[in-house]
Amino acid sequence: MTTLVFGHKSPDTDSTGSPILWAWYLNELKGGDAEAVLLGEPNTEAAFLLTKWDLPKPRIISNVEDGQACVVVDTNNPAELPANINGADVQAIIDHHKLVGGLETKGPIDITIRPLACTATIMVDLMGDDAAKMPDWAKGAALTCILSDTLEFRSPTTTDHDRAVAERLAADLGISIPDYAAEMFAAKSDVSAFSDAELLRMDSKEYAVGGKKFRVSVLETTAPATVLDRKTSLMDSMTTVAAEDGVDQVLLFVVDILNEEATLLVPNDLVKTLAEKSFGASVAGDAVVLPGVMSRKKQIIPNLAL
Repeated sequence: MTTLVFGHKSPDTDSTGSPILWAWYLNELKGGDAEAVLLGEPNTEAAFLLTKWDLPKPRIISNVEDGQACVVVDTNNPAELPANINGADVQAIIDHHKLVGGLETKGPIDITIRPLACTATIMVDLMGDDAAKMPDWAKGAALTCILSDTLEFRSPTTTDHDRAVAERLAADLGISIPDYAAEMFAAKSDVSAFSDAELLRMDSKEYAVGGKKFRVSVLETTAPATVLDRKTSLMDSMTTVAAEDGVDQVLLFVVDILNEEATLLVPNDLVKTLAEKSFGASVAGDAVVLPGVMSRKKQIIPNLAL
């Protein structure tokens, strides 16, 4: 049976590139039969990764069959995985997020969860000496994932090890990290073709806080004005998206990569209360700037309170 390798729903760069990278490793260096798949359409930066390194877009699946062999990467949260994940045969987890719980496996499995900024960094480590055998496209995919998850080392999740691995990959490829990151972020920032609902779901995860269910959406951009100019329509769309997705509220954080701050849209009193209690912010309108906030994993989710 082919082993499916996939990351979380609403795949970002790491959840697109890392499954491809690990499927290559299992197939080419471990003699396995693996296929990278996605749980949704890749975002604009992930699509850039595929085009830049001439990689075919993995097929998109909506669920997994009972007994389907799979490797889960870049998440361990059942809410971000296929509905039947506990019916599948999960064989390994490779991740860099907190342990959520709720996954049930058929037997003992390999689990690697490390406090690094990116799944691809962990994969390069797990490959050991075999990492030197990665073709250029694999090195490029890994580099793209790391620069994406660290926001070119600006994110507080960045470790010295993430930086060292990225710099080694860039040197092997003869790539200037600042130039390449600028190209990546330009692709990430071009969201003109997406509807408001698509933007609200593009890079989002569900979390429960104080008895309320939130879809926590993050848009990382070097051109925040292009998103904030749509503030009114985005807030109008939040009601529809929340109802369709079975959550109480959508939270949208527009992360300004270059100025290292986030703007949270504040459509109602619920979000106003959350902003004030979570970030000590003083809210006087329909948006609030949160200086220094860059990371959903390290700065947004752990602080959410009502």
